Amino acid sequence: MTEWGRWLYDKFTRHIQVRLTCYFLLSLLPLVAVSLYASVRSQDILEEQISLRTKAALDSAIGYIDQALRNVEELAELISTDPQTIAAIERAGVQPSTESLLQFAQLLKNMSGFTSVNPLLSQLSMLLSPSRTLLSTNYGGKQFGDSAAYDGVAGRIVQTGGKLSVLNVPEDAARPGGRDEWNGIFDPAYVSMVRSMDRVPQHDKPNLLIVTLRKQTLLELIRPLLPSGKARIYLYAAGGVLVTKTGGSAAIPGWDDGSRDTIVRASPETGERMLMVRSMSAETGWSVVLAQPEAELNLPAAPVRLFTYLIIAISVVLAFWISWVVYRSISSPLERLAFGMRQLRTGNLQIRLADGRQDELGYLIASFNRTVEDQRRLIQDHYEQQLLLSKTELKFLQSQINPHFLYNTLDSIYWSAKEYEAEEISEMVLNLSKFFRLSLNKGQETFTLGETVRHLHYYVRVQQIRFSEQFSVEYDISDDSRDVQLLKLLLQPLVENAILHGFAELEHEGLLRVVGRIADGMLLVAVEDNGCGIAAERLDDIRRRLDRHMRTGPSLSFTAPDAAAEGDDLFGLRNVAARMKLYYGERSTLAIESAEGIGTRVELYVPLDGCSGDSESDDSERINRADEGDASGADDAGTGERE
Repeated sequence: MTEWGRWLYDKFTRHIQVRLTCYFLLSLLPLVAVSLYASVRSQDILEEQISLRTKAALDSAIGYIDQALRNVEELAELISTDPQTIAAIERAGVQPSTESLLQFAQLLKNMSGFTSVNPLLSQLSMLLSPSRTLLSTNYGGKQFGDSAAYDGVAGRIVQTGGKLSVLNVPEDAARPGGRDEWNGIFDPAYVSMVRSMDRVPQHDKPNLLIVTLRKQTLLELIRPLLPSGKARIYLYAAGGVLVTKTGGSAAIPGWDDGSRDTIVRASPETGERMLMVRSMSAETGWSVVLAQPEAELNLPAAPVRLFTYLIIAISVVLAFWISWVVYRSISSPLERLAFGMRQLRTGNLQIRLADGRQDELGYLIASFNRTVEDQRRLIQDHYEQQLLLSKTELKFLQSQINPHFLYNTLDSIYWSAKEYEAEEISEMVLNLSKFFRLSLNKGQETFTLGETVRHLHYYVRVQQIRFSEQFSVEYDISDDSRDVQLLKLLLQPLVENAILHGFAELEHEGLLRVVGRIADGMLLVAVEDNGCGIAAERLDDIRRRLDRHMRTGPSLSFTAPDAAAEGDDLFGLRNVAARMKLYYGERSTLAIESAEGIGTRVELYVPLDGCSGDSESDDSERINRADEGDASGADDAGTGERE
């Protein structure tokens, strides 16, 4: 798709007004198509009617010309077959005698009588080939002798047969406006027709009768057919020889379709389109062609065509105007409503849309304003209260876990005191003091993942001393996840379960791994071990109970709904899952994978957009100070308070 096409597509898909305009214009297409078809069809009908009328007039004219040519043909037949004329020509021989010349004078007198009674005839001539004599009613007789001019011209005009045919004018023999050596039979103002006078050829070249007609006389017969000054009439003899025409300097192009009597051609002079109508005589082969500019023919249809274009233009303007009115009355309020919804989505609860309409759109905008107001009151009156209750429950659930860890930690110190010297107990107490001091954290709820792992290591170190270094620990935390905020005390229950349940009866050295990654917009934190694992039935039971607990939702009673019926063996996992749902929402998940004899892996998925935390800027400084292993830190561990 081109850039222009992409721009149009973008405008069409993003703007209702553009689509409305396009739809209105598309609805006009049938009207435009019908109007244009009617205009074109009216022109065709007009041309057909004019062609029929013109053809009828031309048929009448060509019929009159046929009649005149038949008269001339009969006259030529009469002269050519006259016995006295034939006898006088035969007696003349090669060298006419005085008697023959007198007979030629009588022949000319007789032919002059024929020309006087027939206004179409201009001149009658005889070409006697044996004596090379030319007899003309206008100029008398003339003998060429051995003239080379005679041989060059006479050889080209010799005809055979008993029918008159148009004599082609040799260019070197014509002399416009005056007499030439051929007594004017080649004058461009005249047309000459020739026929043989010998029924049985007796010489190499026959004797010829030449009938000369004035072109102007022929033109006057067809000139009344001209409908306008720009129209042209052409008269053609048999074989397509142009006889005469009205005006112009060029003939029309060749008639390439003999089966049609009406064609449209471009004028060779002006280039404008001309409607040409032809009428051809089947008897003589002569034809008359009338050529008239199409622009003149279409003048009567011009008002109709103008009104058609005017209607189309008005319809297009109305389409744009109606689309604009519809847009202002319907689409514009919808755009304001869409703007208000976008503002509401960004949290702007002060948005109000002003509109005084009383129709359905006015009701819709008023409903939107009421919805925004209800939303604002709901957030203030209900949602804030629920948020406060959720935070209270979160803090209470978090406070429940501290005594649980304290109990197990003191139990670890007890066993270590029985089995080891006081130095180890001192180290355990030091780590324990750091753990509880950071757990308090001045009421802050989140650590970065790096700080969480550092905090977790204090607890792990206590357990390593308790279990006589029977397990080791690895931390695989990616650099991009170290600064992500994480709710505190989420990992301690998972690590505690791995140590107490996974390594309790382990015969080989245990390995505890803590993994942190970022993937697909989620923070993944996993605790895995190579302990004894969980049996398949027990694993299914744990998953089922956790799933039921999370479907019923964390309760403000701060106890799981199935705790009384099924014991409290999943207290740590339920606590972690409940705190995640309360703090991070429904997108957070807890997954457990385990295989008996291989180990267990617990994965926590929390959305990154919920990991903003509210820990203060001095958390890192406080944790760094907790890492210091100096003597004063050891003294502070005894009291559990440092700040």
